[in-house]
Amino acid sequence: MNTLTVNLHLMMVSFYRPNSERFKIIMEAGAFPSDQYAVETQVRWHGYDPAEAIVEVAPRPGEALLHTEDILAAIEQHGAQTALVLFAGLNYYTGQVYDMPAITAAGHRVGAYVGFDLAHAAGNVPLHLHDWGVDFAVWCTYKYINSGPGAPSGAFVHAKHGNNNQIPRFAGWWGHNEERRFLMEKGFDPIPGAAGWQLSNAPILAYAPMRASHDLFLEAGMPALRAKSENLTAYLEFLIDSLNTDKRRFDIITPRDPAQRGAQLSFLTGPAGKQLFDYLTQNGVICDWREHNLPGEKGEKAGVIRIAPTPMYNSFEDVWRFADLLAKANV
Repeated sequence: MNTLTVNLHLMMVSFYRPNSERFKIIMEAGAFPSDQYAVETQVRWHGYDPAEAIVEVAPRPGEALLHTEDILAAIEQHGAQTALVLFAGLNYYTGQVYDMPAITAAGHRVGAYVGFDLAHAAGNVPLHLHDWGVDFAVWCTYKYINSGPGAPSGAFVHAKHGNNNQIPRFAGWWGHNEERRFLMEKGFDPIPGAAGWQLSNAPILAYAPMRASHDLFLEAGMPALRAKSENLTAYLEFLIDSLNTDKRRFDIITPRDPAQRGAQLSFLTGPAGKQLFDYLTQNGVICDWREHNLPGEKGEKAGVIRIAPTPMYNSFEDVWRFADLLAKANV
């Protein structure tokens, strides 16, 4: 339903309900801007100062990755004032998968709701949101679910909330009781589950590529895709490491532990990193360039290239060809 940031706002209407005692949101520092903007404006809408209400958990000085214990410590520290814990499932910049079960349990221990933006996790890593007790989650379908930019988003609401028709929400016609929808009567009666948060009639043409992609996911199965993903990414890691034998050219900032990463490696480049990215693009590689903005890092490590060997359609030969291009680069 809808798109990612729309769904995030809808979920925050229901699950961010601050008061004078509980008004803080704990989130990762450097979250994708759409999350930052949604959180900032929700906080302001409720009359709070983002500088006081938003707690950002950052990597330790000179490091790229978050330590789970630092996230849990922040939740514990601000617990009595925390209304919502909102993290990505997988950090778009580093590729780090956060410990979602541990974060959820910690948030619930202090009486907060816990939600996740799974834009880079859905279709990428295994998710067991109900079993983990996650209150809500949102995601897009145009990254690993291959449905194209602006394709419809997804939303999860735990059954303990989804089956509670008294929970506050913004409502729309398409979320109303299907059996009575065309009676055009007053009084919102939500469909049980996340479907009760739908607003408008579904954009059928936009759903067509998503349906085609979902059929492929159902046929392949996430266990098989995840197994191939781990092997592809490990092979890419091995090949990049082999290029650093004589001279350290590329510093991988994505976790080395396969359980803590998805189908992605992000690596730091030197001052010629943008030229390297342009060279890869000219040779048919679709990757991503980001200016380096991690705390405590200065000097010649000027940028990050993100490369995603996706199991649905990338091969081991693709990975080898990418590494071969890296080896031959004159930048």
